[in-house]
Amino acid sequence: MNDPASVAVYIGLGSNLQNPKWQVESALAELAQLPDSMMVSHSSLYRSRPLGPQDQDDFINAAAHLTTTLAADSLLDALQLLEQQHHRVRERRWGPRSLDLDLLLYGDQTIDTPRLIVPHPEIAKRSFVVLPLLEIAPADLRIPGLGSLQTLSTGIERRDIERLA
Repeated sequence: MNDPASVAVYIGLGSNLQNPKWQVESALAELAQLPDSMMVSHSSLYRSRPLGPQDQDDFINAAAHLTTTLAADSLLDALQLLEQQHHRVRERRWGPRSLDLDLLLYGDQTIDTPRLIVPHPEIAKRSFVVLPLLEIAPADLRIPGLGSLQTLSTGIERRDIERLA
């Protein structure tokens, strides 16, 4: 997709239910098929401890880089539809899930609506977001309002995350 109107977007993926590795791998394949979009790259898979309640299994996480001509709300709709197709149920905050897709970055835009906040408000605190992103994005990628990805990565706790082969 060489459309000058295309926007670089980064999506975070996570799962800890119903064969999490398969959930994330199949979601990556499905993201590559989104209309008006093209998969540029995706990270390795990572295993991470759950955020919040610890009475759940570890998560499998990844990040994807796409270009798209979809508007941010339309892309969010597509991501939420994929979550529903993976039987995502929202029972509790930071609870277990079959698939979680977060729109982390939408170009260099800052978006703050009732439905969508970009950059993702917790991006700087989450190793399971920053480390997969660092694998696929330029280290000097600017996170609006937060600085470079490289700078964010220096303060990230790496103890509870493992890159999978």
